Amino acid sequence: MNHKANLPEQKKSIFSNLTAQILIAMILGIVLGIFVHNNYSADAAKEFSGYIKMLATIFIRLVQMIIAPLVFTTLVVGIAKLGDIKSVGRIGGKALGWFFTASFISLLIGMFWVNVLQPGKGLNLSDVDLTTASEVTEKTQNFSAQNFIEHIIPKSVFEAMATNEILQIVIFSIFFGLAAASLGDYSKPVINALDKTSHIILKMVNYVMKFAPIGVFGAIAGVFAIRDLNELVITYTKYFLSFLVGISSLWIVLLLIGFIFLGKKMFDLRKHIAGPLFIAFSTTSSEAVFPKLTEELVRFGIKDKIVSFMLPLGYSFNLDGSMMYMTFASIFIAQAYGIPLDLGTQMTMLLVLMLTSKGIAGVPRASLVVVAATCGMFDIPVEGIALILPIDHFCDMFRSATNVLGNALATSVVGKWEKE
Repeated sequence: MNHKANLPEQKKSIFSNLTAQILIAMILGIVLGIFVHNNYSADAAKEFSGYIKMLATIFIRLVQMIIAPLVFTTLVVGIAKLGDIKSVGRIGGKALGWFFTASFISLLIGMFWVNVLQPGKGLNLSDVDLTTASEVTEKTQNFSAQNFIEHIIPKSVFEAMATNEILQIVIFSIFFGLAAASLGDYSKPVINALDKTSHIILKMVNYVMKFAPIGVFGAIAGVFAIRDLNELVITYTKYFLSFLVGISSLWIVLLLIGFIFLGKKMFDLRKHIAGPLFIAFSTTSSEAVFPKLTEELVRFGIKDKIVSFMLPLGYSFNLDGSMMYMTFASIFIAQAYGIPLDLGTQMTMLLVLMLTSKGIAGVPRASLVVVAATCGMFDIPVEGIALILPIDHFCDMFRSATNVLGNALATSVVGKWEKE
């Protein structure tokens, strides 16, 4: 059964309405946040931020409620429909080839711009509050090869689903789907039941997304209520502008690749993913749009079996925006401390990041944890993470949107390669 056959064609006015509501919510959130910040004490603003962010928490938790069953049902059905291990291996090989190539390009772009623009050079470190880095540096203490493997391989699928460990769910689903495919007609009742379940979950997505503008409003208002925008702009202008140059370059590369492989259909894809892009941008969570992105890519015309196979893998292996940021931030910290890194060292760092960053989807502040761990490996002060924490939320908005674009593009191109 094809998702597309069961999803009524969405009217442009409805889609545009959701996008417009999200944009209005963002603007209202910024205005309210700045008003609270300028007219109330720091303690009152912090308290307000805690309460208003509950709206975003509710929205994100509603989405997280859907992710585990959606990934399991769609991926198992997708693999069963692919039919055999050969097909899974072929599409999986194309997917991983794309993911690693995209990751390498993203890391390279971050490394190039941080070396050209040198945002960390001559930075004054005297006013940096190093205590703010403790939350991230504590997580890096457990960042080892053993924990990396434990994070990837599930010991219980129920534990993986309870904690929304996407990669663990993906691995279990692949085994389950391959086993079901090998049994042929015997497993059809189970596959049909899971197929119907996935459609019910996608219907739930429509209900949850109605809450998106309210969640966006809470997320934006909460941030601007406790951040002094003028101070951030003055202190971090060079860093943030350099980051924007890097992320813009990555967008240009991704869009060009999209036009090369998809042609004029790239315009259509852009319309379909506009809503998910805005939600990811405003909530700083690419995970929050996973169900909606699944639905929109099926509406775009990609077969459900490709979408359900590619997207969960992409969320584990293909975080282009995060990858670009990792080399950028790591080398920035080295620049700030005056630690020279030759080209060989930087390329080694790039390869380390390429490996250690895989399978971190769902880890809170994953990019920062990987950056801190990488700094530790190359004798760069780990507490330097405190340098980028104040501005990280705003960088994360762009990272999250870029991750969504990269995964939508990867899924669309592989779908075209498979003539699906």
